[in-house]
Amino acid sequence: MKEKPVSSLPGIPTVAAAILSILLGLYLLLLEPLRLSPQLAVGAVLLVLLGIFLGAGLYKVEPNQSAVLSLFGRYVGTVREDGLRWSNPFCAKRKVSLRVRNFESGKLKVNDLEGSPIEIAAVIVWQVADSAEAVYNVDDYESFVHIQSEAALRAMATSYPYDTTEESHIALRSHPQEISHHLQEQIAERLGKAGVQVIEARISHLAYAPEIAQAMLQRQQANAVIAARTRIVAGAVGMVEMALAELEKNGSIHLDEERKAQMVSNLLVVLCGDRGPQPVVNTGSLS
Repeated sequence: MKEKPVSSLPGIPTVAAAILSILLGLYLLLLEPLRLSPQLAVGAVLLVLLGIFLGAGLYKVEPNQSAVLSLFGRYVGTVREDGLRWSNPFCAKRKVSLRVRNFESGKLKVNDLEGSPIEIAAVIVWQVADSAEAVYNVDDYESFVHIQSEAALRAMATSYPYDTTEESHIALRSHPQEISHHLQEQIAERLGKAGVQVIEARISHLAYAPEIAQAMLQRQQANAVIAARTRIVAGAVGMVEMALAELEKNGSIHLDEERKAQMVSNLLVVLCGDRGPQPVVNTGSLS
């Protein structure tokens, strides 16, 4: 069911007409009862009833709010004009807020793509885009938004690993923009039938579950050490190659293959060692 706009009358002139009608009818009934003919008496009663009828149809619509009108169970339309309005008094009027709202989901415990238990939470920014769908397609659209958002968050979390060593693979921790975009699409797909527009969805909490947090921390530290060592070795090899090339280019020192191997070994030990090297003075000959 899609939203259908419906016109309504301004409330201020209607209030003035209702007050005037009631006052005139009461004046005729209370102050001039003996002078009234039966026809005028009936007219005075009708004036009072008309004023009550007009007053019963008044309602207020605030900015960024809509009123969904239904007549005897049939959807009539939606009024979005703010201020004091008037519609058929027999129409039921349900107010729906169109303001931007947000909420933070609870910390959900789920398994990521690799099966590791993690804790995840998200902040969802949303607003009602179609009042008729929000009222008639679901029982309680606010509860529907909360439950479906958490369901989408769970489904999304199981589609990605918590972390990855390959830059081409998307992970929850290393690719926040891609994850937020996917989460927003998942939630919007679920909430579309309720007339709700998802403005933004972002991860607000992400961590390993407490029972494996220490083990995962050790694994991350090991991966970091391996990555650092790999870069150090690659840099050291480049520096050794550059040193040998410069020596051969200058021609000041001629090294045989054994001396080159010893020099390469010493340089790699110096460059790749955890601690600073201890110099050893050689007082002998190189020959």
